[in-house]
Amino acid sequence: MRLKSYFAASIEGAMSQARQELGQEAMLLDSHRTGPEAKHLGQYEVVCAALPAPAEAASESTCAPLEQVFPHNAFRSPSLDKLCSEVAELKLYMQRMAATIARSTAGFASLRSSPELMQAFAVLSAAEVDSNLAYDIVSGIADNVSGSNLRTVLTAEIEKLLRVDPVLGKPGVGQRVTALVGPPGAGKTTTLVKLAAQFGLAARKPARILTLDTYRVAAVEQLRSYSAILGVGFQVIETPATLAQSLEEHRSKDLILIDMPGFGRNEMSEASEIASFLSAHPAIDTHLVLPASLKSADMLRVAEQYEIFRPAKLLFTRLDETESFGSILNVVTRCGKPVSFVCSGQQVPDDLEMACKQNLARLILRSEYFDTQSSAATAAA
Repeated sequence: MRLKSYFAASIEGAMSQARQELGQEAMLLDSHRTGPEAKHLGQYEVVCAALPAPAEAASESTCAPLEQVFPHNAFRSPSLDKLCSEVAELKLYMQRMAATIARSTAGFASLRSSPELMQAFAVLSAAEVDSNLAYDIVSGIADNVSGSNLRTVLTAEIEKLLRVDPVLGKPGVGQRVTALVGPPGAGKTTTLVKLAAQFGLAARKPARILTLDTYRVAAVEQLRSYSAILGVGFQVIETPATLAQSLEEHRSKDLILIDMPGFGRNEMSEASEIASFLSAHPAIDTHLVLPASLKSADMLRVAEQYEIFRPAKLLFTRLDETESFGSILNVVTRCGKPVSFVCSGQQVPDDLEMACKQNLARLILRSEYFDTQSSAATAAA
């Protein structure tokens, strides 16, 4: 298999270069906007692949396994173990890549026959929507799209994939108890204060803030100050048993918001006890807070790690720190969870909005993506 990156002003232009060099069967594996260090090469980088000829494939399949090269663990060392691990990871990556190519062979051929579908795929790629998901979306609009209604049809297709649930608390439970979990620096504390202001203070409902974040320096004092400003009760919680007791004591409160510490990748074992409590409690509605500025791969990894909390909803912060929002669609479709709220800044109680399918779809399909592709198509003509 031959891989190569191509740079151009548009994804279509890069694909044209790839087909000229790799042949008409060149497959698109990845595409994204170029960073500042490569802007002079083109606005987009496209990674393409060409399948090896049968003779090449046969020669590759005859390579001896590593165990035969080093029989009986000869010359085994930590460096060799690391090499074996890296080879295994590379093999898994290539298998996934091959599956993507096989899946897209027929699909991309159909895209080439329709300028509208090519533009739709280019727009989704520019928004950093996963390639496989982009193929599925484009396939879903193939029978209904035309040059005049492309944006409308594409927006409607994305809205079908999105789920929203901008509600605090579990359905059927009188008291609203919501916990915010997520990685360090995701914006949980600020978001919790915004929720307290909008759904407690503004609604004139009795509320209380609980925090288990005794890890972060000055986190308790920050939240204590916010609580005093809002005029809501505040309590520091140290153990799940204390949390259970506090929830029982404050059954009369309409809204209870629980601020959780951020656990890093290597700290998840420390979260197991409180995660078990939250996931098993019948009244606690857990939201996973994710910065929209994270890459899709990192966002999915965090979502997988925090699955021990059994979050029911996703809440996205820091929308003001990125210009590409396809990762939101990638995570929502992969996790199968609805979006509750989105935050686009640090202002309290502002910069917090209820999740809306239409707004999220418009955010993902920003107008400049269409403008860029239309300009590229005009220049090519």
